[in-house]
Amino acid sequence: MKLNKSHFEIHRRFRNGILLLTILMFLLILVLCFFPNSTNSSNNLVALTKYQSQIDSLKNEAFNKKKEYNLRPFNPNFITEYKGYVLGMSTDELDRLYVYRKKEKWINSVWDFKKVTGVSDSLLAVISPLFKFPDWVQNSKKSKPYKKVQYPVKSFAQKEDLNGVTSKEFQEIIGVPDFIADRIVKRRDRLNGFISDLQLKDVVGLYENQRKKILSFYTVKTNTKFKKININNASVKELMEVPYFDFETALEIKDFIDEHEGVSSFEELGKIEGFSLEKIDRIALYLELN
Repeated sequence: MKLNKSHFEIHRRFRNGILLLTILMFLLILVLCFFPNSTNSSNNLVALTKYQSQIDSLKNEAFNKKKEYNLRPFNPNFITEYKGYVLGMSTDELDRLYVYRKKEKWINSVWDFKKVTGVSDSLLAVISPLFKFPDWVQNSKKSKPYKKVQYPVKSFAQKEDLNGVTSKEFQEIIGVPDFIADRIVKRRDRLNGFISDLQLKDVVGLYENQRKKILSFYTVKTNTKFKKININNASVKELMEVPYFDFETALEIKDFIDEHEGVSSFEELGKIEGFSLEKIDRIALYLELN
């Protein structure tokens, strides 16, 4: 009589085989855990070598382009960021050039390029021989020298009073823009009338040739009643009566004069920190030393 055997019963030889297979798989897992990159190291080395060769190729290409740029003349109005880098310009210098060009202004000379970008003299000496300007710029430099405009010469009696000219007259007779004419009148009103032709220099935006044209037709005739102030004896309140002084300026001048026991010339005020002598010729109209 045959006994029924379980389907899950395994022969002893098979059990030994399964045990050996289990041990081998366990050892393989241990190897993979402790040496995970061993199989990829060679592949990584190949990839890195290939990547480095690409970098070297790009470097060589950039170097060759740099040589080409150094040998090729160019218009300095159209310098790209890359070309600026090749030429040795800083980002700040390029930014100043781009801001200038956005205002629809043009670089027409080496001096213009230096003034706008602020590049060093050493760099300018290297790159300026490569500048190539349009033909019309080159031709304009060869044109005849500019002749100064000659305005009519009038005597004091023939001239009109500068303190009586209207904004409309400035526009129609002199030809200054309306906003400049308005500035002249506003400045005159703020000063309670001009006391000297020099005060036209205070008008922002009034060009030298326009000022000369105005003074060929007009001059100050009706001086405002202003008694000059003795700067060595003046109080802060008196100094503030000068249209060019605010409270802080008047206080600094007073302290400076007291410390130095007076001044012998108005130019000495330039020793005060922050004091500009740019308008000293107009300031002196309201002051005296003795």
